Parts: sequence; structure tokens; C-alpha cells
Amino acid sequence: MRGSDSIPLPFRLTTRIMGTQYLIPDVFNAIHSSFFGRIKYCVPIILSCLLAACSAEQAERPNFLVILADDMGYSDIGVMGSEIRTPNIDRLADRGMLMTHFRVHMLCSPTRAMLLTGADSHPAGYGTMAGEFTPAIRGQPGYETYLTDRVTTIANVLRDGGYHTYIAGKWDMGGHGNPALWPDKRGFEESFVLVEGSGSHYNRAPSLLELASVTYAENGREIELPDDFYSSRNYADKIIEYIDRHRLDGRPFFAYLPFTAPHYPLHAPDEYIERYAGVYEQGYEAVRAARIERMRETGLMGEHQVAAGHHPAWPAWDALSDTMRSLEARRMRVYAAMTEAMDFHIGRVLDYLEREELADNTLVIFLSDNGAEGGNPLDFYGQPGFDWAEGRFDVGLENLGRPGSYAWLGAGWAYVSSTPLRYFKGFPTEGGIRTPAIFSFPGRIEAGMVSSAPANVLDLPVTLLDYAGVVHPGVADNGELMPPIRGRSMRPFLESEGAQVHPPEDYFAYVMMGRRGVVQGDWKITWMNAPWGPEGRWSLYNLAEDPAERNDLAASHPAKLAEMQALWDDYVAANDVIHIPRYETGWTNRFSHYEWLPPELR
Repeated sequence: MRGSDSIPLPFRLTTRIMGTQYLIPDVFNAIHSSFFGRIKYCVPIILSCLLAACSAEQAERPNFLVILADDMGYSDIGVMGSEIRTPNIDRLADRGMLMTHFRVHMLCSPTRAMLLTGADSHPAGYGTMAGEFTPAIRGQPGYETYLTDRVTTIANVLRDGGYHTYIAGKWDMGGHGNPALWPDKRGFEESFVLVEGSGSHYNRAPSLLELASVTYAENGREIELPDDFYSSRNYADKIIEYIDRHRLDGRPFFAYLPFTAPHYPLHAPDEYIERYAGVYEQGYEAVRAARIERMRETGLMGEHQVAAGHHPAWPAWDALSDTMRSLEARRMRVYAAMTEAMDFHIGRVLDYLEREELADNTLVIFLSDNGAEGGNPLDFYGQPGFDWAEGRFDVGLENLGRPGSYAWLGAGWAYVSSTPLRYFKGFPTEGGIRTPAIFSFPGRIEAGMVSSAPANVLDLPVTLLDYAGVVHPGVADNGELMPPIRGRSMRPFLESEGAQVHPPEDYFAYVMMGRRGVVQGDWKITWMNAPWGPEGRWSLYNLAEDPAERNDLAASHPAKLAEMQALWDDYVAANDVIHIPRYETGWTNRFSHYEWLPPELR
């Protein structure tokens, strides 16, 4: 706004006049310049009225609770047709809106950077993932693999606007060995985080062989964990503690709860694991078919909608040995148990909000950061991960999921988790980038709504600021202008004042490790290295007719393909994307998952 650029952030208070939001200092300046000579004695009265209006609106501003699952697949919650018990996530959907066409990035760090800043992953520093460098991108702006100062976080903006800001869970925005990058320096008033991207759910043991241990920090100080630590429980404990500490001071809060479940290593309490005994021995295809049937019964899939096919790179259940089936069934039991345990602790947070009469003024958002993980973390670029894991952990079948164990999900079950979509995390297909997103706000969002309107992770910061009545300063942490924020406020849509979040011209583009995609309306293009996609060219899909991305229309619709490619070119230019030719990522191209067995099964 004119005249507001020099206003210090703590004083960027706003009010609404005739439905329009203004900065208080701008209103005062207008009064001063136009009328001060004649009504100078009225100015204090007018300003007092405006400040009173601002105070009233501040008092009514909502709280925010953003819950992020880690590597949870599209169909892994009950409301999406899963056999996994998630009653608390399901009750959020029952009380609000379930969005079935909500898109995120194909990997965790870029999604989190976009959620926290509203900027594309490149200016935020996540054009690639840590460990995924080529000579062309190493050291280049946009490929730092930490949250840069070319952006600012929504935590900073909301805190300057009068909000308490809390985080408990996975940070994953850089900072291994560098506290200057921790969340207490990026706008979070209270923080309890796993600094790195993954680790044991019971202690500080790492999940990748290049780390000796992972780092936990609280409010800028590295800490040790209690002996009975379990990630989902302790994250919920901390977010409740932070909210409760300040709940009586009248200020609203932004609470960010990024769980590390159900990310590998697969860990869950025995009581949850036992609940899934005998469920997954029936195999991939049977579990997937049951999910599809439940989706059809609830209308999430049309009667004639076709699900994505199984890629021949991964074996069918019947092709596995009995010992491998035993291992695979145990993996999925623990994964399901992790998801149910996370749901239980989400329920504890929701119950706390209701008990303290905070729920009616709290917008709760739930989503996952990407699709399910189908890669093998122990064979990342052919590293000797199997020897490392066997030397450091108890990898026996019966111990899988317990403290001291190590296991991952694998492609077969990730394919089930993505039902009915194609592929999973690390791919630009719908199974990699679509998540069920739930928005619950009593009295503001109608209960029991299900929507297929497209929206994406860049819309979340804009939406929260709209509800908060806080104006984004447009300035990054380095003092320079931030890149344009392309998200849209979802508030009119969520409150049934608009049929769509995005106008037809909007598009969502993303790239990682040479794989890339663009979605605009019903149309989508993807580029993947073989054998996942055609070598050296784009594929084109009409998602309205083919949500499983089975029918490549690139040859039959050249004009539409060219139109979509032009959007990609626009995205590259706007975000300084560096072109990476064919890139053999170690993330999801390894097939050694089925070559390893616990020692006692060999």
C-alpha cells in the first residue's frame, strides 16, 4: 500500500472499513493530509475509533493449527478409504471440508519451504534436496538446501502481527550443525524440533548412514531426549504445552505441528502394531482393491474411474517368497500403526482445544507433505546402507517397529498408499504430489463438505494471513523484496463464497532432480527419466478424464502440449531454474528393496 513501506513491522496494524482492509497508519496519513487543517481536533477521536475497531478485530482473530504428516500416502486415512484407523483426522473432515485435489511438492523439504513462506521452492533454497547435487547446481542460488534469507516465514509475519508462533516436530529447513538456521531464528517464539529430515522415533539415532546422530533443539538450544521419548506423543505434548503457556493473554496463536510419522524408520508402540495382525498378509493387490471399493462407495472414485496400473519394475504379491511376504506384511503393519498412533496424538491436541474452549476460534488444517515413500534409504546411490543398518540396529523381523529397529516401507506398499493415483513420493505424478487436505473451522466452514476444486500448498500462507487480517510486508529476511507470492487466499472458497480457489489461468509447477510437472486446470504435463516415463520428452494428460495418468496425449494434442510447455518456460524464467538433463536420482530408482532379508530369514 502507498505510504506503508517504511512502517516498522510491529506497527503494521490493520482495520476494515466498508469491508476493505487498510493499514492504520495509511488511514491516519490520509486524514492528516486531507483534513488536518480543518479538523485537527477530531483526529484523535477518529484515530481512537479506528484503533478500537482494530482492537475488536484483533480480539476476534482466529488461531491456526497446521498439522503436517510426513510421507503419508493419498489413501492412508479412513476418510479416504483406508483400513487404517484414523478417527481423529476423520472427525476433522466430518466437521469441515475435505479437499481431494490439493497438491504439494513431490518431496518433503520443498513442500515445507513453500508452506512456511508462500514462495516457490527455488527462492526458498530448495531447488534440490540435500545430497542431490550436480555440478551445474552446486553452490547456485536456489539450490542451497536450507531456508534462505531471500524469503521470510509466515511465522515472522504473524508474530509481527501480534500472534504467538509455535512449532513442535520436524524442521528440515537446514541447520545440521548450524543453529543460525533453526526455527527460533525464523519467527517461532517457541520451538521443539528435530532439526534434520528424519531419524529414530525413539531417540537420536539417525536414519541415514552419513549422520552419527540427529539433533533435537528447543528454543535455540540443543537438547537430549527423555528415555521414554516417542516422536508423535512428545510433539503433541509440546504443542499443547506452548499453547497452554500463553492461552490467557488474549493473543491468537499459529501452531505448526509437523509430525515425523509415518516417515521411515518405521516405529510404533506394540499396542498399535498388534491391532493390525493378519491385515496385510493378504497382499498389495487385495488391500488396494478394498480401498478402491470403499472409495467408490463414498463417491471419492467414480463407478467407471480406472485406477493407476502397477509398474512392472515392482513384483506382485504372488511373485514374492513366503519369507519376503512375512517381512512385507510386518512393514505395513508398523506403518499403519505409526499412522494410527499419530492420529491418536492429533486427537489429544484437538481434545485440548475443545476442553479449553479454543476450538471454535481455531482453523485446523491437516495435510501430508508428499506421497508415500517407496524408495530404499539403505541403497541411496549404492551406499553400503545394509551393512551399516545391520551393524547398528536390531533388524530382525520380530523387532521391526520397536526401539532399536530399522525398516522402511518399500514400493509395493507405497503403491497401495497412493491408491488410486500413479506412483508416489519423488515422482511428479499425482501419487507424488496430491494429498487429502482437511480444513475445519466451526461456524466458518460448513461441516461434511468434500471438494475436488484444485488448490495447492502455496495457498496456505495467503489464506492464513487473510484470516488473521495481517498484511504481508513483501520483504525478505535480507531486507530485499521477496519474489511474488503466487498463492491465492482460500477463505472465500472455504466459506462458500466462491466456486473455485484459482482462476483458469493459474498453474502449479514444480521440479526436483530433473523430474518436473505443470498442472493447469484439468491438464498436466510431466517429464520423468525412463523407465518411469518416455525418455527425453514431456507427457500430457487430461486429469478430468484420466486422473491415473494412463493415457499420454502428447502426440494427439500438440497444441495443448505447446501451451503447457510455455507455462513451464514461464516458471523457469520466474524462478531461475537451472536445467538438469537426464538425472539418475538415487531416491526411487533402486530395486534392492526386494534383495534384502533380515539375517534370520536368509
